[in-house]
Amino acid sequence: MNNQYCLEINQANKTFPGVKALDNANFKLKKGSIHALVGENGAGKSTLIKLITGVYKQDSGDILIDNEITNLSSPNDAMLKGISVVHQERNLIRRFSVGENLMLNNLPKNSLNLIDYNQVSIKSKKWLDILDLDINPETIVSDLTVAKMQLCEIAKALSMESKILLLDEPTSSLSPQDVANLFKLLKKIVDEEGVSIVFVSHKLEEVFQICDYVTVLRDGKNACESEKIESLDRKQLVKLMIGREEQIIKSNKKIENSHNKILELENINTYLGHKEINLSLNKGEILGLYGLVGAGRTELAKSIIGIEKILSGNIKLNSKSIKISSVKEALEKYRIGYISEDRKKEGLILMHNVLDNTGITVWSELKKIFNFLDDLTIGKKVIPYIEKLEVKTPSNYQLTSNLSGGNQQKISVAKWLAAGTDILFIDEPTVGIDIKTKGYLHELIIELSKTGTSIILISSDMPEMISLADRIIVMKNFMIKGEKINNHDYQSMSSSIMEFIHD
Repeated sequence: MNNQYCLEINQANKTFPGVKALDNANFKLKKGSIHALVGENGAGKSTLIKLITGVYKQDSGDILIDNEITNLSSPNDAMLKGISVVHQERNLIRRFSVGENLMLNNLPKNSLNLIDYNQVSIKSKKWLDILDLDINPETIVSDLTVAKMQLCEIAKALSMESKILLLDEPTSSLSPQDVANLFKLLKKIVDEEGVSIVFVSHKLEEVFQICDYVTVLRDGKNACESEKIESLDRKQLVKLMIGREEQIIKSNKKIENSHNKILELENINTYLGHKEINLSLNKGEILGLYGLVGAGRTELAKSIIGIEKILSGNIKLNSKSIKISSVKEALEKYRIGYISEDRKKEGLILMHNVLDNTGITVWSELKKIFNFLDDLTIGKKVIPYIEKLEVKTPSNYQLTSNLSGGNQQKISVAKWLAAGTDILFIDEPTVGIDIKTKGYLHELIIELSKTGTSIILISSDMPEMISLADRIIVMKNFMIKGEKINNHDYQSMSSSIMEFIHD
């Protein structure tokens, strides 16, 4: 008997209609370790996580917890075994207090069987203190920063006496400083609370920074199993994940800042709080908007395309003043598109199939041309983008809700690439996307710009920003703090950008 593992998956198989998600997959989590689970979108990571958390039942194979074969038939079974998961999409109830969220599964009651809010505060504060979180338990969740919401999710998991914690893309919305704080916290709960962590991420620099071991899945099979992270370098790990060496894409375009402005913002003030925003976008340019979470970048994009209200100022398209009242008008009248960072709420209709979601941006155009719509006509327009981004789906008629988060993101991107817009806002396009697809997407962005599409790229991934953008505008507190022509030298550009942020 081997007592060094708190969790083992042995020869797990799971098949869905049209696809074998896991093929004799193995995973071993050592007690008191942080273990990375990596692979491309559709490699089987999400399925494996769902086996561990009781959402799915394996077709064959065993799950062992503390060396005992365990039947996990529901998420409640997993929780009772001390397993918790913090999803990429936060599950806190925003209108509830922090304490209510932390104690939601075990709310203390008084003698009258009513919620004892004093005990809610006392008990939740215990877990906040363990994490050194200076948060009042009575604070409403919607008033927290994104980073503190993420840490509260972890506190909630610990409050359920969890000994195995699964973190799914935990840093996707965090600033570099927030990531550093999170990693310090993770080390603390491993060392002091005896928690073992499964760390799912596409950010390999973070994997090497925080993890002790790594397991790689490729096409549902193990490409490597429980390797010490120190025994691999980035090049080797990427090759295990995608079966070939990584291709680094850099834009080498030359954009003249002269008389080719396609979009101009003049003294824009918004309902959300932007003050005197002035910027211009040139034809065929990739303009980067960089800033920490909460800087107002996404909110500015939404204001421009009519989702949020502009109080004053002027928007010019090809030197003519315009007003945009909706996303539909932005697309159909002005040929402006928006790839949302929130794929589940804004990017996709999850209960519709892949073809419907990808084709929704081209329906009006195709109907004008052909006077009717059918799947064949739509497919000819959009399937090349589905294939280019390697969306892993058994069929284009598969419900989008049944796909992995990464493949949902690919569809969210593909539908706007198919639309053929003149201006495209791209908001955090590679969150949750694997390394290979990230490379393809970067190629497509550069290709689009070279063929005349003007792009405003919003990204918290500084290497991505410096790799792709022609100019970078830095935002802070809903204002523009500075602008730099991108020389694509990471050291000098990152230093200049952070100077604007900390000014």
